[in-house]
Order: sequence, then C-alpha cells, then structure tokens
Amino acid sequence: MSLPPGDSPGLLLWRATLRWQRQITAALKPLDLTHVQFVLLASTWWLTSVAGETPSQRRVAEHAGTDPMMTSQVLRALESKGLISRAPHPDDSRARALSVTRRGAGLARRAVKVVEAADAEFFAAAGDQAAVLTVLRRLTT
Repeated sequence: MSLPPGDSPGLLLWRATLRWQRQITAALKPLDLTHVQFVLLASTWWLTSVAGETPSQRRVAEHAGTDPMMTSQVLRALESKGLISRAPHPDDSRARALSVTRRGAGLARRAVKVVEAADAEFFAAAGDQAAVLTVLRRLTT
C-alpha cells in the first residue's frame, strides 16, 4: 500500500531540504558565495583557525562530507577569488596544503553568522532544537 505524499518521510525531507537550500542560497548571495563554496571555505577556515590543522584538500572534503573531485574544483574557484591558498603539503608531496587568506577568514566569519541566522529562522518551525539536532545526527551517521 502506498503512502500519500504528505505521509512520505522521504518526500517531506526532500521538500524541506529544497526549501532550506533556497533559503541558504538567498542568504549567501550578497556575499558572492554559493552554498558549496561556503561549506568548503567555512570548513577550511575552521580546520585551520579553530582546530589548528594544516589540512589537505582530502581532509577538507572529509570534514565537509563532499566529493574529493568536486572539492578540488570548488577550492580552485575559492583560490581564484583570493579566499584560500593552496601550496605543497609539508607532510605529503602528493597533497596540497590549504590556508585561508585574511580576506577569506573575514568572509568565512561573516558567512557563518549569515548561515547560522538563516538556519535559526528555518529550523525554528521545527520546535525543540535539541530534538531536531538529535534526529539529524541519527540520520547522518
């Protein structure tokens, strides 16, 4: 027996994801960042500035949960915008070490605030934020 569309968790998740993505895209547009550019810039910034790492492109892809090939392409775009730099990795001659430029760090901090505000607005409709986080963590492991 088929579920009506309004009772299909997969369809509802799909619709919620699309709505959330539209909201994040609109929030990031004034900063001239796509959603994936934001995720990779913020991940690189966090790994270098907060975690104190010298991350490789592969490490950033792992942290962000993105495809390594696509990650490389987007990181090149961020580099061309002057937001990150890529250099030979000190521990692996085959890898590229990433760092965030001063301009990139400033933009990352601004973008994180913008995205956190958009997230707060979007997820407010779900009610109990601790419960929302618990469900999302379960769904992503």
